[in-house]
Amino acid sequence: MLTVTEPSVFWTREKLLTRRAVLWLGQTCNIRCHFCYFLDRIVAKDHPEHAFMDLDKAKQICRDLRYKYGNTSIDIQGGEPTIWKHINELCRYCADIGLHPTLITNGIALYRRRNVEELKAAGVRDLLISVHALRDVYDDIVGFEGGSAKQLQGIDNCIAVGLPFRFNLVLSKKAIPQFEEIAHLAVAKGARVVNFLAFNPFEDQAKDGKRTTENVPRYSEVAPHLNRALDILAAGGVEANVRYYPICVVEPRHRKSIYDWQQLPYDPHEWDYNSWTWTGQQPQRMKWGPPSAHHESLAAATYSSWIFRRAETGGVISLTDRIKHEVDRLLTPVPVARNAARYVYRRLRDAKLRRDPQLPGSKDELGRNPQTYRDHARVRAFDHCHYQYAPQCNACDAKAICDGFHGDYAEMFGAEEARPISVGHSIDDPTYFIRHQEKLYEPEEVNRPWRDVTPSATAA
Repeated sequence: MLTVTEPSVFWTREKLLTRRAVLWLGQTCNIRCHFCYFLDRIVAKDHPEHAFMDLDKAKQICRDLRYKYGNTSIDIQGGEPTIWKHINELCRYCADIGLHPTLITNGIALYRRRNVEELKAAGVRDLLISVHALRDVYDDIVGFEGGSAKQLQGIDNCIAVGLPFRFNLVLSKKAIPQFEEIAHLAVAKGARVVNFLAFNPFEDQAKDGKRTTENVPRYSEVAPHLNRALDILAAGGVEANVRYYPICVVEPRHRKSIYDWQQLPYDPHEWDYNSWTWTGQQPQRMKWGPPSAHHESLAAATYSSWIFRRAETGGVISLTDRIKHEVDRLLTPVPVARNAARYVYRRLRDAKLRRDPQLPGSKDELGRNPQTYRDHARVRAFDHCHYQYAPQCNACDAKAICDGFHGDYAEMFGAEEARPISVGHSIDDPTYFIRHQEKLYEPEEVNRPWRDVTPSATAA
């Protein structure tokens, strides 16, 4: 049931692939978060990705995101996008072409109300504000004295101007005692969503000299405070998401909020793997030079990974997928036989889809196949981030839809914290838990192919 709560947004438990893009303008920033993915690039002014790109290049990338990839919204980030001199002009351009802009920001520059007013006038849809802690703890984490006070003033300015916002919070060790207080703040200030993000090394944030047992918390340390914060947000009617954590870490009532790589494409405020694969390349992050050529397809970028090229995948690929890819490989020298096998497979798959139209594999209105997105999620988890399973994960019914433990975390702490989940059968649907979560959708999403678009009786 789709629920309309106000003219501009709606809520539904149904899950469709996201149409949101991402753009990195350059790694120039006004603070220095110790867990920042791009800290080396922010500090090193001679890094190819440090300087902000030119406006024309940013517009060209956004144009491709809208018209080649079909994205209808975009997260614009830096570094810190609010200090880029062309930010208002780029946001106006995005709004004009139907690529509704969000800024991922620390919010410090928003303590000047005029900046907030200009962003709203430029067509900014909302802000994703990184509230990693409060007061002195925040100032210490980001290396900026008085930063928390300015950020809170910026949030109040957003409320006064009417510019919606969401919160991001990295689950760092110093911030653990403040999780519940930040949840209360989100409810009191009217944040639409709160995202809790694992302290993982996705980019420059390598463990040597940066990630240690002194600043990376164990999941078991985080869990009690995280569960209470999730309870506060649930009671306050605020959507909450936990990114890149083993599903077993949280209490069963909060499993619907866990978004690992397989669940990520079903969050409308997360990024489309297809366009993200392109914008994540260095030419699309640099000031100099034209954008690079587009990849052939998400499938081509996915199935070239060793995860699908090697047989010894350690259970990463399902038995059905492994058989399908192996048969296809063996029959490559005999095109007629290979095409016949593909035809039979498609007929069997289509028969299943007619029985259950929600089955992963049914293409959406942009022609995107959820199975390809799921396979690409495996590549990001196991190829790019080296996630690992604990021995006890073999007894978990949710193993097939959970990433397990980030490789860096497992090296630091091991994976003994894993607690097998039992539901009486093996789970193979990545939306198994998240389909019970109501999520906030933006107005341009209302005409997508939802099964039920009837407003609820309480709709405003």
